[in-house]
Formats: sequence, C-alpha cells, structure tokens
Amino acid sequence: MHRSLLHRKAQEKSGVGDKQMTDRVASLLERIRTLEAELEQELASRRELFSYKVEQRKIVFERDIERQHEALKQKLMPYIVGARPLVVLTAPVIYSMIVPFVLLDLFVSIYQAICFPVYRIEKAKRSDYIIFDRKHLSYLNGLEKLNCLYCSYGNGLLAYAAEIAGRTEKRWCPIKHAKRMAGVHRHYAEFLEYGDGEGYRQKHSSPIDDTSH
Repeated sequence: MHRSLLHRKAQEKSGVGDKQMTDRVASLLERIRTLEAELEQELASRRELFSYKVEQRKIVFERDIERQHEALKQKLMPYIVGARPLVVLTAPVIYSMIVPFVLLDLFVSIYQAICFPVYRIEKAKRSDYIIFDRKHLSYLNGLEKLNCLYCSYGNGLLAYAAEIAGRTEKRWCPIKHAKRMAGVHRHYAEFLEYGDGEGYRQKHSSPIDDTSH
C-alpha cells in the first residue's frame, strides 16, 4: 500500500513536471515566432534603406540606385584574370557538385510527393527554399551571377531537403538526442525528451497505423 501510494505520487509529480516543461517549450516557441516577426520587420526596413522593394516576387530598385550598381560592376575579363590560379583549378571540383545536387533534388521531391500524402504530412514548398533573386543585382558581372545562382541552388536545396527530413523525423521519431546537436531543424524543439518513454507511447502509440497525423 505504501509503495503504491509513493508510485502514484511520483507519477503525479512527473505529470506536473511534464506539463511545466511543455508550457516552457510552448513559451519559447512563441518567443521565437515573435523574434522572427521582428526580424522580418527589420529586413523590410533594410529594403527601404537600400531603395528596393519586392513586387510580385520581383526585385525593383530605384533608377538612381540601378545606375550606381551598374557603375560598380567589375568587367568580366579583369575579374577572371585577377583570380588566383588555385581558385581557377578548384572551380571544376566546386561545379561538379551539381550532379549530386540535382539527384538529391529529384529524389527528395519524389519521396515527398509519394510518401507525405500517405503519412498525412504537409509538403514543404520548394520555392520557399530555392530562391533565385540575386540575378537582379546590376553590380554583379555574368560570372558572379552564375556563382550566386549556384550557391542559391545548393544552399536552398539543402535547406529544402533538411525541412523534408525534419518533417519526416517529427512524424516517425520525434525524440531529442541525449547529446547536444548543432544545427538542429526548426521542429526539433517540439520533440519529446530523451528517455520520456511514457510521453512517446501516449503520443505515438502506433506510428504505422496511426491516422491522427
């Protein structure tokens, strides 16, 4: 009897602790959303500072600024000739990554298109991650625009793939690691604590057959 009472009290205490932790996480997530909104406001202010605006996904600069940018553009040949030999030699290595990038793009897009409807997971919108807007900058020469195009694709693609992987992990294994991990995705804060077996079973009693997600 005494042992049963202690066990019940321990469970009640654990439940209160779990609720407090959940409330704390929810509060932190709300603060993050607030900060993201403030960041967007700051970025909007910086758009005004540099005299450009976004109209139907197109970047528009004031004409005077456009002329200033044109004057800052470095001619292509001096730009290439001024490059260090090792930079030129490593360029094919850098651009060879386009092959695995395209394959990754193809496979994660196919995976999401086929599997996410089955898992009842909202699809990640590719155009939210892969953005090609640096081409509108008149102070970049042709090669610089090509480099920016490549970087935009590579980094945007990796962010897109990470989001798909994060949504998949949230659906199938939303458990934090015991060790601190750098570069976690945005869903990680919502995951269950490492070792919280009861919480996992309550929320994910049958991940394969569960239709509540």
